[in-house]
Amino acid sequence: MSIPEMQPVSSSNIAAVGYDPDTENAYVEFLDGSTYAYKGVPEYEFNNLLTAASVGSYLNRSFKNVYPYERL
Repeated sequence: MSIPEMQPVSSSNIAAVGYDPDTENAYVEFLDGSTYAYKGVPEYEFNNLLTAASVGSYLNRSFKNVYPYERL
């Protein structure tokens, strides 16, 4: 699994995010260095994450317990 180019975000917990439209996987790199892949995420949902007022809150509300994920 190759990670796409990551975009830095302004967040107290998240360093960067990326998206692979071919697999519909969203990638989230946390400030502690861990990276997670969220699977089956529609591109519009990833764009909502990028533009959210709080990236961390949006991730908790709209990704966790919605899309399957794994730590890489």
